[in-house]
Amino acid sequence: MTATSYAAESGSARAQAAPTDRSDVAPNPAATGAALASKAVEIRDVSKSFKAHQPVLRNVSLAIERGEMVALIGASGSGKSTLIRAIAGLTTIDAAAGSIHILDSPMQMGGRVTASAQAQRAKIGVVFQQFNLVPRLSVLINACLGLLGQMPTWRGVSGHFLHEEKRRAMHALDRVGIASHALKRGSELSGGQQQRAAIARTLVQGAEILIADEPIASLDPSSARRVMEILADLNLNHGITVLVSLHQVEYALGYCPRTIALRDGQVVYDGASSALTPAFLSDLYGAEGESLFLPGLESGTAPVPRARNLAAPLRQGAGAVDDRSAFAAHA
Repeated sequence: MTATSYAAESGSARAQAAPTDRSDVAPNPAATGAALASKAVEIRDVSKSFKAHQPVLRNVSLAIERGEMVALIGASGSGKSTLIRAIAGLTTIDAAAGSIHILDSPMQMGGRVTASAQAQRAKIGVVFQQFNLVPRLSVLINACLGLLGQMPTWRGVSGHFLHEEKRRAMHALDRVGIASHALKRGSELSGGQQQRAAIARTLVQGAEILIADEPIASLDPSSARRVMEILADLNLNHGITVLVSLHQVEYALGYCPRTIALRDGQVVYDGASSALTPAFLSDLYGAEGESLFLPGLESGTAPVPRARNLAAPLRQGAGAVDDRSAFAAHA
C-alpha cells in the first residue's frame, strides 16, 4: 500500500473516531456482567525461595476479581516484584501445593508453568519500572511489538506490521497522550513518556489484565500522576483489571479502592485503601512504614494524589497530531 493511501485511510479513520473511540483496545469480556463473576487472578498457598530456607513468598493466597484496580504495597524486599513475576508466569513458584490461576485457567501448579501458560500470558500485559522499549525503534513500532505473540514469526522477526496494526498502535498512543511522538525513537522520550509507550503496547496486545511493577518509582510527581490516571482510566472505562505495585501509599489512596500489603513475603493486609493511615502502616511495618508515605501526610500537609473524574475518557493526547504523517513515514 502506498504512502498516499495510508494517509487517506488513516486520516479518514481519525476524522470519524469519536472521543470515546475504543479501537485501540481489543474487545474485553470483563465488560460483560457474566465475566465479572469470575476471578481475574487467584493465588493459593504460593511460596517462592531463591535460596534454601530463605523464602521470598510465604503461603500467599489472594484473589482479584475482574474489573478491580488493586494496589500492591510493601517495603523493599517484601516480595512485591517476585509475586508480580509469578502471576505473569515469568518466575516459577516452589514445587508445593500452591497454584496460580489466571481468568479461571491454571498458569502455575506444583512448581511448574502449565501447558496453557502461553495462551494465558497473551491476556496479561506487564509494565516494568525499566520501560523495556527498544531504544532505536520508533515509538509507533515499539507499540506494535505488543502484537508479536499474535502474528507469524517471519513478520515479527522482520518487523513487518500491517496498516491496520499500525493504525491500532496509533490509537493506543493517542489514548495515552503521546501520538505526537510516534515517529521519535524510543530513546528520545522522557521517562514518563516511555512508561506511557509501554502501557500503549499492552493496549495493542489486547491484554485483559494489566500488571505494573512500580511503574512510577523513577518518575517525577507530574508524570507519576499522569501514568496513574491512565491506568485508572483503562480500569474504569475499559474494564481492564489492574494490579499495580507501588512504593508510596498516597497513590494507592488516590487511585486504588483496594490495597494488598506484603511484609516478609506474607500478606499482612488486604482491604480498603482508605484504612492505610500512617499510624496503621507503622503498626504493620514499624520503622519501615515511614518509607511508604510522604512526610507530612499524617499532619495533612502532604498532598494526596486524586484521580480526576474518570467517568469521561482521558483528554485525547495533549499535542496529539494527525496520524497521517506517521503512517506515511512507515508505509
